Amino acid sequence: MNAPRLKIVILGLSITSSWGNGHATTYRGLVRELSARDHDVLFLERDMPWYAANRDLPEPPFGRTELYFGIGDLKRRFTHEVRNADFVMVGSYVPDGVAAGEWVTRTAQGLTGFYDIDTPVTLEKLSRGDHEYVSPQLIPRYGCYLSFAGGPLLRQIEERYGSRTSPLYCSVDQTLYFPEPCETKWDLGYLGTYSDDRQPALERMLIQPARLWPAGRFAVAGPQYPDSIEWPPNVERIEHLPPARHRGFYNSQRFTLNTTRSAMARFGYAPSVRLFEAAACGVPIISDYWNGLEQIFDIGSEILLSRSEEDTLWHIREIPESERIAMGERARQRVLAEHTAARRAEQLETHILNMSRQGRHVQQTDRRREVSNVN
Repeated sequence: MNAPRLKIVILGLSITSSWGNGHATTYRGLVRELSARDHDVLFLERDMPWYAANRDLPEPPFGRTELYFGIGDLKRRFTHEVRNADFVMVGSYVPDGVAAGEWVTRTAQGLTGFYDIDTPVTLEKLSRGDHEYVSPQLIPRYGCYLSFAGGPLLRQIEERYGSRTSPLYCSVDQTLYFPEPCETKWDLGYLGTYSDDRQPALERMLIQPARLWPAGRFAVAGPQYPDSIEWPPNVERIEHLPPARHRGFYNSQRFTLNTTRSAMARFGYAPSVRLFEAAACGVPIISDYWNGLEQIFDIGSEILLSRSEEDTLWHIREIPESERIAMGERARQRVLAEHTAARRAEQLETHILNMSRQGRHVQQTDRRREVSNVN
């Protein structure tokens, strides 16, 4: 039986610009696939200068996207849509996210949820009293807490903040990421915005190997790297790579590198979208380790681990070409089966419908209790 058509409103960091954030690609795939399932989806994005200047998808061709200019503008223009939606979801790092979430949970007559694309970072911020986009008081007001991270973190959120949780991992758009013939430009490449807590791993797993192997070819793509970094001459720097060029970048590498932010690694169970993008292109991944990685990929068969520059160099220089190709294909098949945007849209739809059924069950139980009390 087909699911009923749902009216869904999403307040997210950005869908129009992927500049310096990984949220846009997630929302693009999710909104497109929800729309393909015949749901009515409205995405609301705060108009921010740094995204306005770098919009690589200014008018998404799926769902409906609207920009707003502050909380006042949001309330004036979109109260009706929020009030009448079946499900309203507010994402992490939304500007003035606490004020937006308080308004949504007061206004929406349907179901509400918080989508945390940065769960370990969020919990660290909350522990410091940093309520940039969500607060301890707001979390239980949402009907559910959907999370990029799974595992023990979800139980911690439920126990500490009183919210019903469920994993909703990142995903890959299989229509955009797939193997294609490309000139092999690099032995190892990395795609990611600069982060203080990722830089030591990048130094250990790519920059130092490049110094030790001058004949090797390396690349680092992403913005905000400080000028103080001394890049070896065999490391090509690409300042910004829009999503339209990600597939070509991956397919031009023999191996690709994944590094994990310290909070993500410490809590674990938080796969990066870059993992799924590279795997969907059939490119073998070299990664640092975090708890739960073995639930996403079979270590040694579908993904490689590196703890040192020597590990990295062994992988990229000693693994036979036939095994390199086979490993990439095994990871690709795993991702296509479990981690596509279409799969996430299906999971979100199921979650909304289950919440709705549970709500009706509670209402029916309350009515029976009222009748019993009257009798």
